[in-house]
Amino acid sequence: MRHIIYIIYVGIAMMMLAVSSCSNAKPQDPNELAVRAAKVYYDYLIAGNFEAYVDGFYRPDSIPGSYREQLIVNAKQYIGQIKDDHSGLVAVQPVRAKTDTAHHVGRAFLMLCFADSTKEEIVVPMVLHDGNWYLK
Repeated sequence: MRHIIYIIYVGIAMMMLAVSSCSNAKPQDPNELAVRAAKVYYDYLIAGNFEAYVDGFYRPDSIPGSYREQLIVNAKQYIGQIKDDHSGLVAVQPVRAKTDTAHHVGRAFLMLCFADSTKEEIVVPMVLHDGNWYLK
């Protein structure tokens, strides 16, 4: 009799373990995903990877190579201006995001930390396309 009770307890425990392992994973928060994506793109700026930063912009149509080069030059000029004004950009901290997944848009709030110890919070418009957040 004791063995039967033991088998029943083990069976119930195994069934509960099996049911709990089949549960759906919690979907990730779109606000968190949007602000993380924006931070990654701005980290590319800090690292001087201007091509990757420009590739983070949502462009539904292909653009000419000359226009892409202009966007890269603009990113370099932006960082150059930050170096002149604040001795450079040293870190980007994610603050929060507000997204509207029904319209596939959002705004990411980032804190730019400059070398002269000043900080500035910026708002970065974002677009959700094919499950990825892009700069708008």
